[in-house]
Amino acid sequence: MPQSTIHWFEIPTQDISRAVRFYNRMLGVEMATMDVMGCQMAMFPCGTGSVGGALIKHEEAKPSASGTVVYFNGGDDLSVPLGKVEAAGGNVVMPKTSIGEHGFCAMFLDTEGNKVGLHSMK
Repeated sequence: MPQSTIHWFEIPTQDISRAVRFYNRMLGVEMATMDVMGCQMAMFPCGTGSVGGALIKHEEAKPSASGTVVYFNGGDDLSVPLGKVEAAGGNVVMPKTSIGEHGFCAMFLDTEGNKVGLHSMK
């Protein structure tokens, strides 16, 4: 079985509590913060063999709308989590858009100013 090129990602925050509330509400998950080696972190849930990641608050990690973009799994239809972005405090910057045979994608700015994507097949 081929292995994923991506093994871990980190999304920088200015206010980790605010960011945790945003992603919990938008993705329907429960994240808790912890301190790891002088860095505040909140892990995204992931299963065995899947890519893991976390929100982080560290003096060297700065949120950005112009850097690397992480795409979250939008589930059966990314319209569902995308519809929660603004109510959770974010801003949709690209609505649900067809990418042909590869499904659909959308982008939003989270409460910290990071540009983040969603992907689904319908």
